[in-house]
Amino acid sequence: MATRPVYRETASGPAARFRVAVTSRYWDREKSAWADGHTNFFTVWANRQLATNTAASLSVGEPVIVQGRLKVRTETREGQQGWMSADIDAAAIGHDLARGTTAFRRVPRPEQNAATDRPEPNWETSADTSPPDRKVEGQPMPVAVVMT
Repeated sequence: MATRPVYRETASGPAARFRVAVTSRYWDREKSAWADGHTNFFTVWANRQLATNTAASLSVGEPVIVQGRLKVRTETREGQQGWMSADIDAAAIGHDLARGTTAFRRVPRPEQNAATDRPEPNWETSADTSPPDRKVEGQPMPVAVVMT
């Protein structure tokens, strides 16, 4: 995370945005060591409950994983054409557990009470109990973007 989340209450509900920096790494054969490549910056946008949880959970410098839709825009700013920005409309955001630990706390929702009465599935059966594919016909599937 390059910046702290900026949280705002809007007419359509909570919204948050923050910047992430992604630096590629490669093996430098001459030095026999890992080296940093180019750094790209993305603005991540979160809405509704994801925005609220993001603002309460994430801090500058933490490694995060973001899943969402990448949008690259070209704008005119201060008379200069060709100003490009890369935004991610986030569907999910979390800490990168390959790089550390975190403690999860569920945020209670009023309609969640009925869902807690479900029986625990039998995980020892060989039957496929995975949820059905959630792809909506005609809509692209989201892409996972790993930010390290």
